[in-house]
Amino acid sequence: MLAPRGAAALLRRSPTCSCRSAAAAARPFFLASPAASRRTPTARSPTALASQVQWRFQSTQARSQAEPLVVEGTSYPRDEYTNATPTILSKLPRRLHLQPSHPIGILRKQIEAHFSSFAHLNSISPIVTVQQNFDDLGFPPDHPGRALTDSYYLNKQHMLRTHTSAHEVESFRKGLDQFLLSADVYRRDEIDRSHYPVFHQMEGCNVVDPAQGGIERLERENAEMRSALQRANIVIDDPTGDETATNPYQSEHDPRVARIIAEHLKNSLNGLVLRLFGPNADKQGEPLQVRWIEATFPWTAPSYEVEVLFNGKWLEILGCGVVRQEALARSGVSHKQGWAFGLGLERIAMVLFSIPDIRLFWSQDDRFLSQFREGEISTFKPYSKYPECYKDLAFWLPERAGEEAVGKAWHENDFMEVVRDEAGDLVEGVQLSDPTNENLFSSRLARQIDEFTHPKTKRQSRCYRFTYRSMDRSLSNEEVNLIQDRLVERVTNEMQVEVR
Repeated sequence: MLAPRGAAALLRRSPTCSCRSAAAAARPFFLASPAASRRTPTARSPTALASQVQWRFQSTQARSQAEPLVVEGTSYPRDEYTNATPTILSKLPRRLHLQPSHPIGILRKQIEAHFSSFAHLNSISPIVTVQQNFDDLGFPPDHPGRALTDSYYLNKQHMLRTHTSAHEVESFRKGLDQFLLSADVYRRDEIDRSHYPVFHQMEGCNVVDPAQGGIERLERENAEMRSALQRANIVIDDPTGDETATNPYQSEHDPRVARIIAEHLKNSLNGLVLRLFGPNADKQGEPLQVRWIEATFPWTAPSYEVEVLFNGKWLEILGCGVVRQEALARSGVSHKQGWAFGLGLERIAMVLFSIPDIRLFWSQDDRFLSQFREGEISTFKPYSKYPECYKDLAFWLPERAGEEAVGKAWHENDFMEVVRDEAGDLVEGVQLSDPTNENLFSSRLARQIDEFTHPKTKRQSRCYRFTYRSMDRSLSNEEVNLIQDRLVERVTNEMQVEVR
């Protein structure tokens, strides 16, 4: 719970800050933190989305009437949907997955080498239409992914893709049967060491035409891959081999054909996992352990998740399954059948390269970039740990007419976006915090929810703790104070909160 008003009022000023002067030397140290899965947003009704658009329109009306937004040489008229910030748009030219000596680029090339016969699509613009990103894939009008709080829009018709699947339909329509699609994707999200508004996905698809001998080809390849895996130093735990009531085959599929496709998928991905994680297991003198788990995904059935035992911990690596026929029908290839998988490159790269903070991928410091070479998976060596600086901010959420409407204009992702726009990569994390919990000052990863509702006025209050830390240098307390002051001013003006 939030402290009583008297104590919370002290949060207008920062708690003791561990920042040193800019001239102070940094201590060598780093803490590892593997990437976490991305958060699933809360569903919103069309009415709520319309209300959200109106609120954002009021807060950005001046920009909406300004000159068109120019991105990658193309002009996009601004409207009430425009919410892509300069901070986010500045990431578009970076294309980390195309840099051959960058961990993301190295990992991409390793996966492409495993699927060498596939078409490799990795230079597609991140700007797509709403039709491509949502409508062509069957997203309902009220899907939470469409919300302004979860996606970046250039205007009502154009946006930054939120997943590589935005290009799936067009790829099938072009006649591609086997392809890997790697790309930077953009989603508004929380701020911590394992979440970033830009990350990289890869999806692979392999479909065949049964009328052209495609299933027989998969059977032959299954025999070859099965033999290779039997000779490899790998232990595969797969209780998902048979159809189950919770993970059934599609009614349109012959069970025999479905089993052949699923086995081809598993053999292909077991080989990929062996290629990526096998060397580490060999160093430890143990076989690589992989396990398959039933899963549920909207575009595949049956569906699976793959986990690998790495340094004593089971890690989720990817999701996959047999492509649903309705998805292929939307792409104009209903006569074909096959499988697909998807994975996050940062998630795997943080594990393979021992990179503790997702912001490091975006560092242009030579002490980071010089550690990696094309074609090699190597362990990141921390070059320094700079001191963190804590700042707290407590405020009342906007008051609306009617008790039921209190706080409806507020969304945490909007708040996080203002923080990112002001602080950039200097902010390491933002957590809801309890100012009475002294452990928060000694544990920067502590997370204690603090949402306070006034018993009489019913107004809602939030208290957030900011952790500032540069990856490349020491921050001065004065520098952080300036950022925090600008942040408070923007949140107050743009989000109509009342600082406590």
